[in-house]
Amino acid sequence: MVDLQNGFTDPACGPGFDPDDVVTNTASLIERARTAGVPVHFTAIAFPDGSDRVWLEKMPVMRELREGSRWERIDPRLAVGEGEPVVIKQTASSFAGTDLTEQLRAQGVGTVVVVGATTSGCVRATAVDACALDFATYVVDGAVGDREAGPHEAALLDTDAKYADVVSMDVALRLLGGVA
Repeated sequence: MVDLQNGFTDPACGPGFDPDDVVTNTASLIERARTAGVPVHFTAIAFPDGSDRVWLEKMPVMRELREGSRWERIDPRLAVGEGEPVVIKQTASSFAGTDLTEQLRAQGVGTVVVVGATTSGCVRATAVDACALDFATYVVDGAVGDREAGPHEAALLDTDAKYADVVSMDVALRLLGGVA
């Protein structure tokens, strides 16, 4: 689950927007994954005070996503379950500069289902890296969102063409339900 943290799901934060349908659909997928015994991993973006990453020069509004702030926390509608890691990242990809690959490999994971925000940013970057790391990758249309429709649709088209299978909620629920 990519970056459905308060800083993205609350329009009061600079990077925030209103992804209520995405959050609702993601909650359904997470519940199905838990029921099927599929590992659930969360990511959130947070920067320490004084961080001077290049990304913050490109997107200064991201400076609001401070370590320890309420903007870093996962949206409470997606309650993190016991033993489910929250990977804190400082890049678009959930894999770059984190130990997510090692966590997934240690659990024997070979396929990832990517949900979250934003489709044209962190979701796409995560799907690209998942593919590069040789994970079979699915992105769930309906459980990913963006601030604008154009970048969202373009990212889904590009991701489906090159890096992942973009699937509907129904297909994703069936995939997760079929895992023992």
